[in-house]
Amino acid sequence: MLSSRFQAVRVALMTRPLCVGSRVLQGKAPDMAEGNSHLLVTNVRNRLRETVGASTNWRDHQQAMAERASLSSQLARSQDDLSVRRMKDSYIEVHLPLGTQPDLREKYLTYHNSVRFGRILEDLDSLAVLICYSHTKNDALLRSPLSIVTALVDKIDMRKQIIYPDCDIKFTGHVTWVGKTSIEAKMHMSQFHDGAYSPVLDATFVMVARDPENKRAAYVNPLKPEGLEEEKLFQEGETNKKRRVELSTASLLKVAPTAEERKIIHSIFLNTLDSKTVSFQSRVLPPKSVWMEDAKVKGLEICHPQERNIFNRIFGGFLMRKAYELGWANACAYGGCRPNLVAVDDILFQKPVEIGSLLLLSSQVCYTCDKYIQVRVHTEVVDPLTGQHNTTNVFHFTFSSLEDVPMIMPRSYGESMLYLDGKRHFDVTMSSQ
Repeated sequence: MLSSRFQAVRVALMTRPLCVGSRVLQGKAPDMAEGNSHLLVTNVRNRLRETVGASTNWRDHQQAMAERASLSSQLARSQDDLSVRRMKDSYIEVHLPLGTQPDLREKYLTYHNSVRFGRILEDLDSLAVLICYSHTKNDALLRSPLSIVTALVDKIDMRKQIIYPDCDIKFTGHVTWVGKTSIEAKMHMSQFHDGAYSPVLDATFVMVARDPENKRAAYVNPLKPEGLEEEKLFQEGETNKKRRVELSTASLLKVAPTAEERKIIHSIFLNTLDSKTVSFQSRVLPPKSVWMEDAKVKGLEICHPQERNIFNRIFGGFLMRKAYELGWANACAYGGCRPNLVAVDDILFQKPVEIGSLLLLSSQVCYTCDKYIQVRVHTEVVDPLTGQHNTTNVFHFTFSSLEDVPMIMPRSYGESMLYLDGKRHFDVTMSSQ
């Protein structure tokens, strides 16, 4: 539940969409589009179902997934057995005709006459999967033996503050880096306004390929960059991989904070001591501050078959939408106004969410700086019979408010680690702005 301070804030919990930015071979769309026809967003998931042989009917879908086990014999035994692909082979352009098809708008519309960013996250997730299937496509096979799933949303950067609900949107994207079993896809979103398309956001997703039953890793086609620009994109993918390894190694769940970070936490501790009592236990909240324990919002989702993906698990885009909306609501209550999204950073998909699961979502304001609010959303599935909890996802969102927001104050050691983790993510986001 919200603290009493939050309950006093009466604001409409609706999103104001923002935008993200990435270089997706700018200016090369005409050449790269030669291998892929333009799609509508509404057709993306249909194309994915055709690729793996899934069905829109729940019972038929279950049968189709059971039959996919027979496709294991079609998997490559090594990456050398697969043909080399170019970046243009996976290029896709997808349109969301909010301007020319008014009937489509209601799904994306907020009460404040803007676009639901959670819906955009769903579309980006589906598009990233389709891009990767385009990269691995084998025309000799009726169905793909690969199960391609989202492993990580590496970065989404907003480049615009407003997404108009009555103007057409265009998504473009392609594969930019490939490992043995993983694929990086960059996507760019723009919107038609005042007679031209202008950038809205850029996104980088990391996908992994697995066998038909989604039980073990599977090889994907190697990628050959062509030209200096593609070489640069590929090297950025290598750099991103190394950065992720370094961040994982330096995780506060594995190693102690740095000397500088320890100074920060001790300074916060000293600033919250009660000067009237010489006691480590007596703590006082400084002016214009909020205890971290009072900046939480929680939610629960029952995972129904309607939200399944093409592999009979809960759709990753649905999880992102729910986490974003809860995080946005938390930032909205904390700042006392409708916040703007600045960036989505390092969304980690640790475990798939099974249909029928009870999904617990916990949103925590973990770091603040001037007008910025860093929010962490943790999701876990709970077994109601055993009471066992298992983490499935961790989401990081950076929001901005219209005015300076209260400082968030950790009180326990665990909260202090959340504070430092939030600061790390915030610093990475600000360094790329």
